[in-house]
Amino acid sequence: MKTMGAVAHRGWTVTPAEVDMTRPAPPVQRLAVAAAPQDIVVDRAKSALLVVDMQNDFCTAGGWMESRGIDISPNRAPIAPLQALVPACRAAGMPVIWVNWGVRKDLLNISPSLLHAHNPTGREVDLGSPVPGTRSEILRQGSWGAEVVAELDQADDIRVTKHRFSGFWDTDLDAILRNLGITTLFIGGVNLDQCVMTTLEDASFLGYDTILVRDCAATTSPAFCTEATLYNIKLLFGFVTESAALLEGLAA
Repeated sequence: MKTMGAVAHRGWTVTPAEVDMTRPAPPVQRLAVAAAPQDIVVDRAKSALLVVDMQNDFCTAGGWMESRGIDISPNRAPIAPLQALVPACRAAGMPVIWVNWGVRKDLLNISPSLLHAHNPTGREVDLGSPVPGTRSEILRQGSWGAEVVAELDQADDIRVTKHRFSGFWDTDLDAILRNLGITTLFIGGVNLDQCVMTTLEDASFLGYDTILVRDCAATTSPAFCTEATLYNIKLLFGFVTESAALLEGLAA
């Protein structure tokens, strides 16, 4: 007898005479979390923590964003709460998934519009290119700038590389989540109004339950961008909670 599938409860059981496709579901593990606009109860066995773009180019001195004269301190704010939340999720059996920018060096899958978004004047350093005076090759896969910040331990977590703002566009993230049997996503990372929001929106469109972990997400954009993002999440796309509330729910 052989189990075929990355996760036992999502796989087939195969013998020479029979293929069992019943996929017995694991018992429901109720997880109650204080949130807005309403409190929520989810199945911990079908939940995961998704962390977007907590990488050097956005969050570390010497990275691309700081090289542009942008204050990166807001993007470093999620580090401390994630240091507490990530191991708690692991201990509870919730998968932790790190989704990071990582573009091809030849940029063959990058459109002119995306290049313009990162080099609006045409006189700045392009995606994938070295930034003079820094350790960064802008968001290039395999580079220091694309690595998760040193303060966050990835252990044996799942990693997904993206080349658009959304972590779902042209990546294997959706296939990974479906193979794991995940239906609920707790989401954090940077920038809240850009890659975090587009990832959360796409997750919602694909049918996932989406909960933003507010103190585990940040942006260097003006405050009104955060206000609009939180408003739209609570109105249209999901729920907003805090890491302390999730930790309390996991402890209970």
